[in-house]
Amino acid sequence: MPAETAPAERRAKTVAVAAASTVRRLPFTAGTAALILLVGLSVGGLWHPVSDRSWYPDVAYGLPSFEAGRWWTLITGSPLCATPADYLLVLLAVVLLVGLAEARLGTRWAAAATVLGQLGAALLAALLFLVLRHTDWAWAREQARAVDVGLSAGGLCAGALASAALASPWRQRLRMGLLTYVTVWLLYVGGLVEVEHAIAVAGALIATRWLKVPGAAPTSGRLSRREWRLLAVAGLVLLAAIQTVVRLSPSRGPLGNTSGEGGSGWQLLISLVLIALLVNGLRGGRRVAWRWSLLLCLANVLLGLLVAVAYVVGRILGEEVTVTGAAVFVPAAILWTAEAVVLLAGREAFRAGRPRRRVRLRTPPGGPHRPGRHPSGAVGPAADADPQERATDLLVRHGGGNLSWMTTWRDNSYFFPDDDGDEGGDGDDGYLAYRVHAGVAVALGDPVGAARTRARTITRFADMCDRSGLVPCLFSATAQAAEATGALGWRSVQVAEDTVIDLPDLEFRGKAWQDVRTALNRAGKDGVEYRLGALAEQPRPVQSQVRAISEEWVGDKGLPEMGFTLGGVDEALDPRMRVGLAMDGDGHLYGVTSWMPVYDHDGAPRGWTLDMMRRRDGFRPVVEFMIASSCMALRDDGARFLSLSGAPLARSGAAEAPTVLDRILDQLGSTMEPYYGFRSLHAFKAKFQPRHEPMFLLYRDEADLPRIGLALLRCYMPAATVRDLLRVPAHHG
Repeated sequence: MPAETAPAERRAKTVAVAAASTVRRLPFTAGTAALILLVGLSVGGLWHPVSDRSWYPDVAYGLPSFEAGRWWTLITGSPLCATPADYLLVLLAVVLLVGLAEARLGTRWAAAATVLGQLGAALLAALLFLVLRHTDWAWAREQARAVDVGLSAGGLCAGALASAALASPWRQRLRMGLLTYVTVWLLYVGGLVEVEHAIAVAGALIATRWLKVPGAAPTSGRLSRREWRLLAVAGLVLLAAIQTVVRLSPSRGPLGNTSGEGGSGWQLLISLVLIALLVNGLRGGRRVAWRWSLLLCLANVLLGLLVAVAYVVGRILGEEVTVTGAAVFVPAAILWTAEAVVLLAGREAFRAGRPRRRVRLRTPPGGPHRPGRHPSGAVGPAADADPQERATDLLVRHGGGNLSWMTTWRDNSYFFPDDDGDEGGDGDDGYLAYRVHAGVAVALGDPVGAARTRARTITRFADMCDRSGLVPCLFSATAQAAEATGALGWRSVQVAEDTVIDLPDLEFRGKAWQDVRTALNRAGKDGVEYRLGALAEQPRPVQSQVRAISEEWVGDKGLPEMGFTLGGVDEALDPRMRVGLAMDGDGHLYGVTSWMPVYDHDGAPRGWTLDMMRRRDGFRPVVEFMIASSCMALRDDGARFLSLSGAPLARSGAAEAPTVLDRILDQLGSTMEPYYGFRSLHAFKAKFQPRHEPMFLLYRDEADLPRIGLALLRCYMPAATVRDLLRVPAHHG
């Protein structure tokens, strides 16, 4: 039926378009994967092991084939795989690693790396065993008789070469992953294929030192704190992988037979849990994790020295000494020594202690101090002043962005670069307000302060986070901050869109303003008036109605009230904010809006930003009436613009080339829409013909995004329970 088949047809068309686009962008990767699949189908290798076929030795490459003159096996063996499971692994290597190489380096480089890497690894492995088979090494003699098929060595070579074009820390992560894989499998499995893999990866990494790889990322030659931490973590992961492989996949490797040397399952589990805890601590630069890791390394190194001494003494005394588990113990002792060296050499990267608890700053009785002055009466910043007051002083004197007033709210922590050992600071460098959740320091908006110091403030903030073991990010930042962090190698994604109304030439004329004019006319007929002032100065009955409306609004959502960039009645009570009230002659309140000041560098507000907006039934166009009335009243008071603020997870149009992260944010916005109506609110604001300014999440590393997402969730809903959060997708479905 057409109605039922239409969605399926659309999905099929979408898949076809995506496949065609992939083939155009990555022709070598797509062609290689297709060739492997076609050959696998033609010989039945996708469901039966090719290695069991009688003709397998005639098409597989290796020293026996080359000695027999079958050099063509380098071609016939490459598109084959020995078992059905190998097809999955080889195809993954082609799609991920060769695809990465083609995307980063281009088709020619990817093809050359794959083909030459495959041929070179096969020939060098054969040459190695040609030399070693005449020794007493049983493993070498055994592997000299082996043959192999598959393109995995070429895929690994391409991936290792492509790592040179990745930015830090992804370059190190990919290289550590490849080196961990080839090292563990070479030492503890040690077949012909593992030797080829090790040759391919080592050769490619060596080649990156002298080849001019396209798009190669520049390196300083010095390891940063993050890179030292990554190196230490990689060492522990390697040691954990060794224990797992020895326990689950014992074999006869180059160092001997590992069967029965992996210990019990409980021993493996305890060891992995311990290493996981240490890895988590080292990743955050925790000093306590560094101490325990170093102690563990030294214990293993000391054990190795004792065994070595016992062996040497026994030999000197003429006694036969047998070292049980040498195939496992010897390389592990060497790796523990290397891990200890890394920990000692990079000790300065592990200075972070336990994160300090955030001090909740509250407004003192009688309201905040007057802008520009401290309790002492001195003008200007004072390092010993209350951080909230100091931040407010800097904001009023230097000015800020449309959301900067939110940085003066309670529950924020403050970073002042001139208090962080910044010798280039002048005591007036500004600040960043942030909150810490899930090991992430979420800074709100752009840095506040003198324009010349803002980029330095971000850099110093990131340094502070590194020392504290925190992940830095800036949320709801402007394009100017995104440009500054982009120069530092940070990444950005648009998370909201600010809607700004320019006031000087504003006139509610034309068809586009029909709804607004209707609201103003309706208010006049119904006797609804607009009042603008400070909520703290309103009579108590009015304040009580404001709280009642807000509580009704929160109760209808089914989830806790959001915070962070969404204020409430407590924030609106600040005397420096303006509150618009829609009331009738009997004192009945229909709606309330609160406006945050946007200060200019002269200490006066140049504009106002909408924060709280609440309404109750009785006067339907109350929101249009309040915003339009605010535009006129605040313009008469000297304001140049009003910001209707940015609705989280909402924007006016899709990105030109949406990324995976863009799609995830769009889906999250759809999920939250029934509860908070961000997109409906964003669409409503279009009635006021605003201009749009993008707002970004700025972060350093895609690997930090899961933690950043959790931290943002906690920033917005710190009181939400797990049950509350699970209820969102359940209700949405």
